[in-house]
Amino acid sequence: MDDLERWRDEFPILARTVYMISNSLGAMPRRTAQNLAEYAETWATRGVRGWEERWWEMPLEIGNKIARVIGAPAGTVSMHENVTTAHLVALSCVRPPPASARRRIVCTEMDFPSMMYLYRAQQTAGFDLRIVPAEDDLTIRTERLIDAIDESTAVVAFSHVLFRTSYIMDAAAIVARAHHVGAAVILDTYQSAGIVPVDVTALNADFTVGGCLKWLCGGPGNAFLCTRPDLLKTLEPSFTGWLSHRTPFAFDTGPIGDAARDDAMRMMNGTPAIPAYYAALAGLDIIDAVGVERIREQSQRLTARLLALVDEYGFTSAASRDPARLAGTVAVNVPDALFVSRTLKAREFMVDYRPPVGVRISPHFYNTMGEVDRIMAEIKDIVATRNYDTGEPRASLVT
Repeated sequence: MDDLERWRDEFPILARTVYMISNSLGAMPRRTAQNLAEYAETWATRGVRGWEERWWEMPLEIGNKIARVIGAPAGTVSMHENVTTAHLVALSCVRPPPASARRRIVCTEMDFPSMMYLYRAQQTAGFDLRIVPAEDDLTIRTERLIDAIDESTAVVAFSHVLFRTSYIMDAAAIVARAHHVGAAVILDTYQSAGIVPVDVTALNADFTVGGCLKWLCGGPGNAFLCTRPDLLKTLEPSFTGWLSHRTPFAFDTGPIGDAARDDAMRMMNGTPAIPAYYAALAGLDIIDAVGVERIREQSQRLTARLLALVDEYGFTSAASRDPARLAGTVAVNVPDALFVSRTLKAREFMVDYRPPVGVRISPHFYNTMGEVDRIMAEIKDIVATRNYDTGEPRASLVT
C-alpha cells in the first residue's frame, strides 16, 4: 500500500477530491500538462515540421505503449478517435459474400449502447443481429452467449467487462467457440485494460478494442484497435484513409491494394488527433511502471471493502461477490441514487450514476482504504438525511 500511495502526488486532483470515477475518466497525471505544453511548443516553434519529426508516426508510438499493457506484440495497435470508430474499422474488414449464410453479428444486451447502435446499423449492410439477453442480475451467462454462436455467425462482438456491473466475462471460452465455427471476434476491453490483466495474445481475439480514457488515465480521443498480427498483412478495411498508405505523400488516388502498410497503421484512416496522443503518454507510462497485476491486487482489496460496507449499511449491489468475476467497479444501489451521486460530486466525492444499478464507485490503484471508508460513510449519511446537494433548484429534484 505504501508503495502505491507514493503515486498519489502524480495526480493533482487527489489532493482536493476523493476520486472514485476511473471507470469513466481516469485522473489526469501531473506530467500530462507538461506533455500538452510540449505539443503546443512544437506547433508554435516547429510548425509543419512537427509531422515529419514525430507526429506522423505517433499513433504507432502510443499504440506500442498500449501493446505492453495488454500483452500485444509491437506494431499491432492502431489509434482511433473513439471506441465506436475502432469497432467500425474492425467491422469493415468483415464483408459476407452476397450468397453466404454467414452474416450474423452476435452481441449482448449488456454491451455499451454506442456499440449496440453501431451493430444495429450494420443490418443495412446485410448483416443479421442476435442480441444475447441479460440475466436477472444483469450479467451475461457465458453458456447462453456460446449457444448463440453457430455457423451463421460472422462476428462475435462482446465486452470483456460489462460496464454497468463490472462483471468479467469468460473471454477465452467465448473466443474459442467463435473460432471453432469460423467467426471473427471483436473483444471490447474498455472496462478491463489497466485494471484487470489482459493478454490479447493468449486470448487470440481477432480484434481487441479499448481506450485510454478510463483506467489508463490518458484522456479522451485515445481509443485503440489491436489486430491479431497474422491478419495485419491481408486485411482490407473498407473504412480506411491515407494514413494506411505506405507512401501517402505520393497522393496516388488509385486503390491502396498492395501499397497498404503491413503494421498497425494499416488499420488507420484520416489525419490523427495529435494533442490526444500527448495527453496519453504519462498515464500509459505510469500504468506500465506500476504493473497491472499490482493494480489488480489493490483493486480487489478496495472493492472487497466496498462490498463489506454495502452489507454493513444495508445497501444492495449488482456487483459479483466472486472476486474473480468482479473488475474495478462496485455499483451501490440506494434510494434516490441519482440524487445521491450528484450530492457526492457536489461534496467532492467523484462518482457516477447508471440506471438501474445505482451509484458506481471505481477505485484505482491511487485510491486508499481510508477513502473507501469515507465515501461509504458519506453515502450512509446522505441516504439517512436525504439532504441532497445537487446545485439545482429544489423543484427539479421531484420526480
